[in-house]
Amino acid sequence: MSGRFGTIAVYITANQKNGTLYCGVTGDLGARILSHRESRGSRFAAKHGCKRLVWYEVHELISEAIYREKIIKKWRRQWKIDLIEAANPDWRDLWSELAE
Repeated sequence: MSGRFGTIAVYITANQKNGTLYCGVTGDLGARILSHRESRGSRFAAKHGCKRLVWYEVHELISEAIYREKIIKKWRRQWKIDLIEAANPDWRDLWSELAE
């Protein structure tokens, strides 16, 4: 699989629409989401079934991505939902986009 593997990004996974959210940052988006899908991503995400990639934002530098992740993690839940729904109103699993 090529596409977004190796991509620096901030991302949000969920277990279902309006369900539990997990926000993370990675230097390899494709590999990180694959690990979430296999319940190896994080204990919290695995415990709550956060395997559906519902939002991501690509960055040039890991430092920028880390900064953005810290900001988003401080946001209220509704702001995160609004962010997701602005780009992905149906909460589709964006995993297939990573292969493009």
